Amino acid sequence: MPLDLAEQWLNRRGVTLDSIADIVYQLQSPYNASLTMEACLDSVRTVIRKREVQYTLITGIALDELAEQKRLPEPLQSIMEADESLYGVDETLAMGITNVYGMIGLTSFGYLDKAKIGVIRELNDNREQVHVFLDDIVAGLAAAASARIAHRNRDARSYDAADDAL
Repeated sequence: MPLDLAEQWLNRRGVTLDSIADIVYQLQSPYNASLTMEACLDSVRTVIRKREVQYTLITGIALDELAEQKRLPEPLQSIMEADESLYGVDETLAMGITNVYGMIGLTSFGYLDKAKIGVIRELNDNREQVHVFLDDIVAGLAAAASARIAHRNRDARSYDAADDAL
């Protein structure tokens, strides 16, 4: 699936790559003084280009849309409509995205899942549409893109073992 198709799926649900990049910037700018929005957007695009991420994205959005159309079997339909707090499948699916970039991605996802900043909050609070999966997928995308930037930060301190310590 090309990047533009994945972007269309997001746009259809009210999410832009820029809105995800804004979250990435909020996460990483305190640790990277030279960070730009363009670098954040590039990182989001890189994450979304991964096929497994695209599959997660379309699976989650499709389930949200099917729930809106009341086309899921019970009790799943009721669980999705209530955004049942113990469901957890939405977070599990989204964490697959973060796992690509290690523990930084996972801890950032946990923070975003709790704080719900930016477009994540908008999705979570929207009562006109079902976003059980998408709010977590966006958090996963932002967390992974943020972790990718953290891993590539050339200004991060490097720790070398002292010769005599070995």
